Amino acid sequence: MNLQAIIFDFDGVIADSEPLHLRAFQHALADNGIALTRDEYFARYLGYDDVGVFQAISRDRGLGMSERQVAALVTLKGIKLQQMMEAGDVVFPGAVEFIRAAAAVVPVAIASGALRHEIDEILEGAGLAGLFSTIVASGDTPESKPSPAPYRLAFERLRDTTGTALDASRCVAIEDSRWGLESAHGAGLRCVGVTNSYAADELAPAELVTGGLHALTIEMLDDLVMK
Repeated sequence: MNLQAIIFDFDGVIADSEPLHLRAFQHALADNGIALTRDEYFARYLGYDDVGVFQAISRDRGLGMSERQVAALVTLKGIKLQQMMEAGDVVFPGAVEFIRAAAAVVPVAIASGALRHEIDEILEGAGLAGLFSTIVASGDTPESKPSPAPYRLAFERLRDTTGTALDASRCVAIEDSRWGLESAHGAGLRCVGVTNSYAADELAPAELVTGGLHALTIEMLDDLVMK
């Protein structure tokens, strides 16, 4: 294999949870008299972690939220999301099969802005727990995407865990947003975009764009890293 490792984003790549996140943000904000539209969320805030979303909304609207107010909103949003997640399966079709196939041949990891317990619960429910060598979640790095910090940390942890001198140019990140792709690109990884959240023309700097994990093969990623 020319491919050495795969690092997945979570929401929008493995879990079809972006609509749930939007609704949870909307409910938490509405309880505080603040409206958030779908267009605003996907245009401005999807790439941030929970803290980053509320901080950005506060900044954009001149609300001057304190750290305590942001923390309370993050907690409330988490409660709303948990209630919705318990209602059914949120994993994209084909994701389980692709991840199992990938983990059988190369180390796999997650670099996400989601909370760790949310990731763990969905992976457990999908039968994917234990397949990932490392998971970088919200709060694990000082800066969230589009900073390269989450992908850089995931790559470094993979290198330490495997004890292998991994080459970032032979490792692939799979993302659903331009913010995530900027993060992965900044960490030196090869970039694949999936059109679960945005159209292909909005996924720069992806080198390969597909409809989702169901449309990917290990052979496609192996070819990509040799270009």
